[in-house]
This record gives sequence, C-alpha cells and structure tokens, in this order.
Amino acid sequence: MENGVHIIGVSSCGEEVCAAAGRISTQQGTALEIFARSHDADKNKRLIEKVTASGHTSTVEHLFFNLAFNNVSVVVEQFMIEFRLASFTVKSRRYVDFADCGYYVPAFKDAALAARYTAHMDKLFALYAKLCEAGVPLEDARFVLPYCFYSNFFCSLGGRELCNVLRAMLFGRGRDYPEIYAIGLSLLEQARAAAPGVFADFEEKNKDYADLPDLPAFARAETDAPGKAVELLSCSPDAEKNVARTALIERYGLPTAQIDALLEDKAMLKAVLDAVVKTKRPRALEAATFTVRFNNVSLSTVTHFVRHRIQSICIPQLKDCVRENYIIPASVRENEDLLNDYVAAFDETAALYRAMQGSEREEDLVYVLLSGNVLDLVTTLNARELRLLLKLRTCTRAQWEIRQLSTELLFRLREDCPLLFASYGPSCVCDGACPEGRMCCGKMAEMRELFG
Repeated sequence: MENGVHIIGVSSCGEEVCAAAGRISTQQGTALEIFARSHDADKNKRLIEKVTASGHTSTVEHLFFNLAFNNVSVVVEQFMIEFRLASFTVKSRRYVDFADCGYYVPAFKDAALAARYTAHMDKLFALYAKLCEAGVPLEDARFVLPYCFYSNFFCSLGGRELCNVLRAMLFGRGRDYPEIYAIGLSLLEQARAAAPGVFADFEEKNKDYADLPDLPAFARAETDAPGKAVELLSCSPDAEKNVARTALIERYGLPTAQIDALLEDKAMLKAVLDAVVKTKRPRALEAATFTVRFNNVSLSTVTHFVRHRIQSICIPQLKDCVRENYIIPASVRENEDLLNDYVAAFDETAALYRAMQGSEREEDLVYVLLSGNVLDLVTTLNARELRLLLKLRTCTRAQWEIRQLSTELLFRLREDCPLLFASYGPSCVCDGACPEGRMCCGKMAEMRELFG
C-alpha cells in the first residue's frame, strides 16, 4: 500500500447520524423515529451544510473516522498528535528496531545538497544500528534517528476534529510543509467521498484560516546559569482548598462560608483531599490546574508528553529548534567510542543544516533534526490528569528522561500543595499494587519510601 494516509473505517451510518442530529433539536419524534427519516443522502447533505454553516458543528462529531498513516515522516506524526480530540496508537521506538524503517526525502532544489542529505541519513541509520548492536537500549539509540524517519500509526477522530486537522494541514501551519500539505489533499479527497455534506466547499469555507499568532519577534537572551528542568509557572489560587470545596459542594451542597470554616481545620482539609484522591471518579481534582514549563526535552520524549490527551500543551515549531542542543544518554556516555560517534552525528547534522540554510526551504530542513535534539514546552493540566501522568511516568517502567522530569515535577508540586500531592506517585504508591505483572520492577518498598 502506498505511503500516506488512508481512511480505513467510517461510521456505518455515515452522514445519516449527522443529519438526524441536526433534526432532533427542532423536530417531533423519538431519536429512532428521526433517524428513520434521515436516509435521503441529498436531503442530508443540504441539511448538514445549512446546520454547519450556522456554526452548529457539534452535529458532525457523530461521524467517526479511523485513519492509518502508512510510512509518513515523524514530522507528520508530531503534527498530528497535537490534536487533543483524537486517539492515537504509534509504533513504539522503545520496543521496535527502526534500523530499516526508511525515511522521507524532500524535493530539494540543489541536487548536490540532496545527495549529501541522503548520504548523511544513511550514515545516521548505520550509527543507530551500531548503537543497538553495541547493547545501547533502543530507547537511547533512537536519539540519533533523523526526523525524516518513517512512522506508522493509527488515528481515530470525529468529523469535527477531522475538519480541524484538514484546516491546519491545508490552510494553517501545515501548508508550508509539502509532505503535510500533500497528505492533507489526499485526506480531504477521501473524507469528501465518505461524507460529501460535511466536506462540501471545504476549501472556500477555510481559505482565510490562520492558526499561528503574529507575535512580535524577540531575540533569545543568553544566560550563564542553566535553568531548572521543570518550572511551575502558575497554579490555581488555593488549589487544595478549591478541590475540597468542589467535593463538598458536589456531595453535600453546603454553603461556601460553612465549607471555608470547616476547611480551616487542616486535618479536615486533608481528610477531604484523601477521600477525593481515593475515589474512582475524582472529578473534584479537575478544579485545580497547573501550568508547567519543561526545559530541554528531547523530541523523542515530547511524544510521551503529548500522548496525555487532557491537557493544553504548546510546543515550539520544529523549524525553530536549535540543532546544537541535544541530549546524551548515560548508556552512550559510558562508552568513549560510541560517545564520539554520537557527538559527531549531531555536529555533522548541524553542519548539514547550516549548509542547506538559504538555499532550501526552512520547512524542509525540519527533517535535518535528530530525535535527541531538545526544545522547551509548556502545558496546563488539572490535578486529575496529573495523577494519571505521574502514575505512569514516575514508574520505573517509564522512559528514563520523562521519569526524571515527572519525578522532579511531583516534588515541585508538593512544595506548593503538600496535602494534595502527598499520595501521588507511581501506581504502587497510589494504588498499593503494581499493575505491570511480570514487568514489575520488584522495588515496591523502595518506591514507597521514595514517594510515600
């Protein structure tokens, strides 16, 4: 099957359910009766166009698409996984050998530079194979994989989010990337065949779309001292009390003044927070939000963060990534020969990037990035999603880089909200048991001592 995106599944009822959703709020009859009147494709198409044109695009969410991305660059993967209302499953670089995965070659203008690009990429894949053969774990060897390497993944999303994806691909930040733009054209053609009403006149409706702010330009200030790996930029005022207030209002409907009087007792506040954290439906935790900055995160580890769907995460554009900044894993540092090869790979890749600057499109040069290059990201999460993130990412089974960052984050959160985050940590701390089965590290006592 050819490289690119393929719609492999669509809701069996197609646009009928979207049209029925458009009718149900204004017509008599039960849901099934209205659905039975929604089988005329032409009428459905006209109704969907009318309803969505008035801004009621929620009706389109009832139509669901399953997509297979087949041998697309990891640049496309990174672009896609930022869409929060979609579900993704990606071939893991921690467990699968990517030595023979292949890679994307942009349509460079300079033939000599194109040949140099191809030769360099082949050299990087050879180094990746060498690292693996030398016993470097796959999750560390992947840092030398260039950002042109082929990724394969599945994505499932509703019609409205698919519209958002296509807008960004064809009219927003993706249109300057030929690979992403071509995938967008193919995806729109397939989507329109499956749902002509939803995607009618799509190009005309979105021609003025823009998704990047026109901010003033600033030069990066140079600092002598390295910044902290994790910075808590802000959090909800009185985050702990706000969670407890929310829980008491939800459970008992008590007046706010009475609740605040009760929560003056620190033991009462702790008891309420402990009860919220232990419940299977800790909705009150969503009342506290935290904005965090992670500094010098490898591109590989960015993908681990982005997989957490209930957050607002902002990632710099790849074309602005500094090629000279990168991570060196301990498994490479301990072998001088491998370390020399590893450092040379990043130096040579940065040199190739500089040679291509000016003569090639800046957007095409994102493929001249390595997975070990780093950038900073900002994300806002609530305390409920933080509990899930920290359970997974402070576990010894987590990739080491995100585990270090997550552990530092947890201890930083405990400084501001010690009662709320006292029981946060890996599953063996939160739940009293390890869910990893045969993969259990066997260090539950040590983990409880560290995080308890």
